[in-house]
Amino acid sequence: MAVPLRDRALPAPPLVFEDPSSQALLGHVRQVAPSDASVLIIGATGTGKELVARQIHALSSRSAGPFVAVNCGALSASLVEAELFGHEKGAFTGAHAAKPGWFEAANGGTLFLDEIGDLPVALQVKLLRVLQEREVVRLGSRKSQPIDVRVLAATNVQLDHAISAGQFREDLFYRLSVVSLVLKPLRERPLDILPLARHFIESYCRRLGHAPARLARAAELKLRQHPWPGNIRELENVIHHSLLVCRNGLLEADDLHLSQRQPAPPANPSASAANDLTTEQLLAQAFAKLFEDQAGALHEKVEDALLRAAYRFCHQNQVHTANLLGLTRNVTRSHLIRLGELTVNKRRVGQYRQGDRVLNLSV
Repeated sequence: MAVPLRDRALPAPPLVFEDPSSQALLGHVRQVAPSDASVLIIGATGTGKELVARQIHALSSRSAGPFVAVNCGALSASLVEAELFGHEKGAFTGAHAAKPGWFEAANGGTLFLDEIGDLPVALQVKLLRVLQEREVVRLGSRKSQPIDVRVLAATNVQLDHAISAGQFREDLFYRLSVVSLVLKPLRERPLDILPLARHFIESYCRRLGHAPARLARAAELKLRQHPWPGNIRELENVIHHSLLVCRNGLLEADDLHLSQRQPAPPANPSASAANDLTTEQLLAQAFAKLFEDQAGALHEKVEDALLRAAYRFCHQNQVHTANLLGLTRNVTRSHLIRLGELTVNKRRVGQYRQGDRVLNLSV
């Protein structure tokens, strides 16, 4: 069953994210949106992956073009190729006319492939080729058609596990995840709960033709304490129902019909314990393991690992890496050259001292 094409004129909905972790995510969105890089958005069902995808599209140079959202898990296994890439008349039983696929529909804009982990392996090969060649071949045709599409993908499964199990192609994963954005569950973004609730109240009051409504203090407390196994989607449904039963425009705690279901446990049993540890405790555990292994030149290895991790976290941006670590750009650049993360034309080589270490600097 095909997923309806989203209206190209539909504006991106507001991202009502106020939690510090959400604000950090939006900072990354603003950084990567102007590029044409593929983005993989990772998060549990209902965390707002399509909202983030729409925001990326709205902030890109393609914002005037179409935004097409396709749920890969909802596509019929027998027709998924025709849905994505299109088909010619007579290509299969029931193909009474030629039809463009979702890639052609998104030409000049953005194609959002939700639940990409559900795409059959055989189709993953063809998707990879389309991304590499930037052209599609309709089912039943031998003629390729060029396309100009930015692909954003999303998943609620751990693709590294799917790769190990042979259910997802590693080369496609790297093609899709030039940039990876991780959306935390709503329970881990507590400062987003009430702003989102107020947003949904305002939105549904307009839709239902109700007078403005507000949350009672007891209702606010109940919302903050709920674990939200269904994430933002559950919160939206709760607010919608509450507006139907509340009186005098005041949502009381008793109006909130909250699920008794608990959040699913982490796939890795040790992950739950790790989540309860502070950053300092996790570092102490890692250092203890290094001490037990008695690794030589430990200080330098830790320093190098920190720099590599920071450089990747900052999407290979030297200035942001330097700011994150509290170093000057020249010191950061020198370390990256030494680690092989940067290659330069050596026109002039100098030296400078950092503590007891002498580093070569290429400029």
